Amino acid sequence: MTESSSIHEQLKSLLTREGADFRVVEHEAEGRTELIAKIRGNRTEQAVKSIVVMIRFGKDAPRYALANVPGDCRVDLKAIRDLFGGTQSAFAPREKAEELTGCVIGSIPPFSFNEQLEVLADPLIQENEEVVFNAGRLDRSIFMKCADYFRIAKPRVAKIAMRGETA
Repeated sequence: MTESSSIHEQLKSLLTREGADFRVVEHEAEGRTELIAKIRGNRTEQAVKSIVVMIRFGKDAPRYALANVPGDCRVDLKAIRDLFGGTQSAFAPREKAEELTGCVIGSIPPFSFNEQLEVLADPLIQENEEVVFNAGRLDRSIFMKCADYFRIAKPRVAKIAMRGETA
């Protein structure tokens, strides 16, 4: 079993254990938000895009956060830097993101199974009754009630998304 498959199974177990209303959908392997939305038949803004961000604090060791924003938005790195009181923020290197999440880029779900990776979620996600995201695998997605996502993932809710012309 690959690490991503393991995350997929952990995620399904967590959602089942917590009584979430969710369904798993199998599809062709795809991690790009706009393309997978077409394949799954969901609105782009209904998708949760999950990106690992590195926050620096001068010469101290960086911290990492899992930034979750609607699929039609971009992550606001400055907002995340300011949220943590850091000196700089950037997308984490691919290798570090995959190490922290146990998933290949494009398959990262909006949940963390790593205590070194704090989960952030933009409140715009809550505009949807149901959200969808790749579930630890590029060929599997989960549709679930938005309220269940926030109840189970317990993200730190903060304005970290840019939508529209500024995105």
